[in-house]
Amino acid sequence: MRRADERLARTVEGSRLPTGAAEFLADLGNVAVAVPVLAAVAAYVAWRARRAALPHWWLPPLAALLTMAAVPLLVVPLKEAVGRTGPPGMAGDGYYPSGHTATAAVAYGAAVLLLLPWLRNRYLRRELTIACLVLVAAVSLGLIRRGYHWPLDVAGSWCLSALLLLGLARFLTSSSNAAQPK
Repeated sequence: MRRADERLARTVEGSRLPTGAAEFLADLGNVAVAVPVLAAVAAYVAWRARRAALPHWWLPPLAALLTMAAVPLLVVPLKEAVGRTGPPGMAGDGYYPSGHTATAAVAYGAAVLLLLPWLRNRYLRRELTIACLVLVAAVSLGLIRRGYHWPLDVAGSWCLSALLLLGLARFLTSSSNAAQPK
């Protein structure tokens, strides 16, 4: 696995994606960028739900923010337990799973999950979901292209993020637990 991971990393690092673009994409996984996007969407959804006089209007945004808070609580112990060394040029260990990838996937994914019930147009819902997936893939590509993470670091974060987002989606669709617009 490690040889395949290193080979794939070399292929991505040698891609034609300009270094500046890769750096920009990788930065979209920073907490300082992704979490404010989720916070803004959570505030917007809370405002809309309260304005619509929905019961428990605060619950979906709170659930999304708590899901985001779970990311470091899961990623940090996993990094310490695995202790994987980083790509060449990166000091120390603790690169698996990628915190930036998990931050991007959960923040942007939770924002989309909060917005979906408010969007009536199914094409807009689909396009927003696709845009989120493309954005997370772009962040992941940027992290690998810049040599910040191995591809398996990113893939591990995708799996962790998928579990968190599936749990959030299940909670949000539960009619007994969450306020949804009619």
